[in-house]
Amino acid sequence: MTDKYKAAAEAREAALCEPCRGIQRNWRRAPGHAELVQGDNRREDRKGREVTVTRYRCDRCGSIWDYENDKANQQAGWSLPRR
Repeated sequence: MTDKYKAAAEAREAALCEPCRGIQRNWRRAPGHAELVQGDNRREDRKGREVTVTRYRCDRCGSIWDYENDKANQQAGWSLPRR
């Protein structure tokens, strides 16, 4: 099962455009890039507190990104959601 997951992750990485590959992941306050279009916000529970997660879509390659804004977690930030 891990080989299947690893292959899917590698395929997702290969489909990213150059600006998306340059996004620093899992680091709060890291910048995105100019072609990310903001979508919906949602609230999620993290260890007894709510954080805001905003969904973005890249106009260039179509990748979907989540940005988690959690002031108590420096490793929150940009991530590619699993599909």
